[in-house]
Amino acid sequence: MGVAIGIDLGTTNSAVSVVRPTGLPEVLKNKEGDPITPSVVLFQSFGGPDEPLVGEQAKRQAAAFPEDIVQYVKRFIGDPSWKFESSSGTSYTAEEVSAIILKRLKEDAELALGEEVTDAVITVPAYFDDARRTATRQAGQIAGLNVLRVLNEPTAAALSYGVEADANGTVLVYDLGGGTFDITILKIAGTEFEVVATDGDRNLGGFDFDNELMKHLNEELKKQGAPNAFEDPSLMAALREKAEFAKKALSTVPKTNVQFSAEGKHYRVALTREEFQEVTQSLLNRTEELVADVLDAAKMTWADIDKVLLVGGSTRMPAVRELVERISGKSPELNVNPDEAVTLGAAVQATLEGDVEVSTEQVGSKSTIEGYLGGPVTISDVTSQALGVILFKEDGVTEYNRVMIERNEKVPATAEINVKTAIDRMTAVHVKVTQGDDSDPEMVTIVGEGQLALPPYPKGSPLRVSYSYDVDQTVVVEVFDLTADKSLGTIEIERVANLGEGDLAEFEEKIGGMQIN
Repeated sequence: MGVAIGIDLGTTNSAVSVVRPTGLPEVLKNKEGDPITPSVVLFQSFGGPDEPLVGEQAKRQAAAFPEDIVQYVKRFIGDPSWKFESSSGTSYTAEEVSAIILKRLKEDAELALGEEVTDAVITVPAYFDDARRTATRQAGQIAGLNVLRVLNEPTAAALSYGVEADANGTVLVYDLGGGTFDITILKIAGTEFEVVATDGDRNLGGFDFDNELMKHLNEELKKQGAPNAFEDPSLMAALREKAEFAKKALSTVPKTNVQFSAEGKHYRVALTREEFQEVTQSLLNRTEELVADVLDAAKMTWADIDKVLLVGGSTRMPAVRELVERISGKSPELNVNPDEAVTLGAAVQATLEGDVEVSTEQVGSKSTIEGYLGGPVTISDVTSQALGVILFKEDGVTEYNRVMIERNEKVPATAEINVKTAIDRMTAVHVKVTQGDDSDPEMVTIVGEGQLALPPYPKGSPLRVSYSYDVDQTVVVEVFDLTADKSLGTIEIERVANLGEGDLAEFEEKIGGMQIN
């Protein structure tokens, strides 16, 4: 039997962890000896198939080989229009690139543990929709992993915090990662973790802070006679590297110098922490707005919050801590590693998902982790997206979106709608599934559609359509015959943004046979 691990598949960095026989989760180091692996892939070929290079060595070569580098792929997962073509002429989807990163993490874990890794819990931003959650699960499958759960990142962070700190009370998790932002409120009572409300922006993270700083630096460099870095891929990659380095430096020092070379000339831009905060203030303001929204959704004020957790590498920016202290009147918890909290929580969840080994010693996962915590662990999460269905208005022509399950409902969640067959001898039920709060079909996301074959019913026959979110917040639709009081079956939703079974099998073979460095 293989080992189950927890994986934080991040936009900029990823990490993997396991629960040891002590009952405590531990981050596993990669083959370079580092706990964090950059989510960067360099596609290189030596006259044959691609041999991707993943991690720090790939990141260091981004400026030299900008056309062969893939970064921030998490932003595109679940987007069927996104493709990357390597120099060898091979095309990759976002799921495949993510699978390459996951395969590297799996192999690093096996090297650290000395045994096979078969199962994993993979974390996702709380605000990910069905398409992105399904795509993440598919990426894990392509990488050769049995994905036990797709777990929300803030929930994972709170779980690891609860294990380490034996915490109780109402906790607000401010999770600002490399590419996404989530804000989640949870109640912790011993081994019970109850999510109250969540909100976020899947396109707000450290990457965006880098972008704003890059614009500022580029303008300052142009004033000194430097070429426009945004017009040259190599210069742009070099400028991104300098901006990220400057951002990190300003987390510990009040000012720094940015050294930049272009066309044989050298330039220097002096940068202060205040200037950096000024050019990124709108992004901070956006996080503040989302914090206010989630407090409103939870029907709470700051007086109801006992502890604040800062999660995600981007929370190391002093401006983030200052913002949180200003709006909350509280000091964030200091015993939380923002880079590791999510993966540690994922490892805890992995041990709770089934009877699997937790490390190199023969120890049952449930007895170990629950024995350490002093009782069974329960995690109650909520929906991050409203779930709906497209219906027709009374005119029989105009479509509208009817919300079936509201955002921030407890999961698993189910809602039902009674309908009648519209024509005599109707032989199929067709549904179109949505995510979003708006009644206008143009303002929501179409998850997919599908139909279920029926025996020929007379017109007006009563049916019930059941919509459900499972614990991973993926969608299930079932149809019931109200006359016979029986289920007619589950509708297979053809997800417009996700891979089909044929694609999955092809990609599993493609990535499975790949040499990854």
